[in-house]
Amino acid sequence: MKQFRFLLIAVPFILFSCSKGGDSPSPTPTPTPTPTPTEAAVAFTVTQDPGAGNILGVVGTSQVINVKVSSTLPTAGVNVDVTVKSDADQSSVFTASNASVAADNTVTITGLKPGVLCTATVVVTSKSTSTNNKTVTFKLAAK
Repeated sequence: MKQFRFLLIAVPFILFSCSKGGDSPSPTPTPTPTPTPTEAAVAFTVTQDPGAGNILGVVGTSQVINVKVSSTLPTAGVNVDVTVKSDADQSSVFTASNASVAADNTVTITGLKPGVLCTATVVVTSKSTSTNNKTVTFKLAAK
C-alpha cells in the first residue's frame, strides 16, 4: 500500500514536469524610432533698426526696411510680418505679411505721418513650425 501511495504522489509531479512549453513565437524587437529633424531657430536682423532706446528718423512718409534672415532657412520658407502702430493711440499705421524662401526681404513701410512716434514690430515665423519665430521691435517717426 505504501508503494501505491508513493505512486499516486509521484505521478502528478512527473506529468507536470513533462509539460510542453515555449510554443509562443519569439518576440519581435521594437524598431528604433527615426528622429525627426529639427529646424534651426529663426534668426534675423532689420538693417534699419536704430537699436534699443533710439528712434529711426524717417524723411518723408515711407521707409524701406531690409529683413535679413541669418539662420538656415526652413525648407518650407518663412512668413515675414511687419506691423506699425502709433504710440499715441495704438492705431494701426501699416501692416504687411509676406511669404518668402529668400534670406533678404525688403518691405516698404508707408502711411507714416510727420511728428507721430510709431512702433514697428517685425516677426519672422517658420512656415512649417509656427513656434519657431523671432520678433524685433523698434521705434520710428517721420520728420
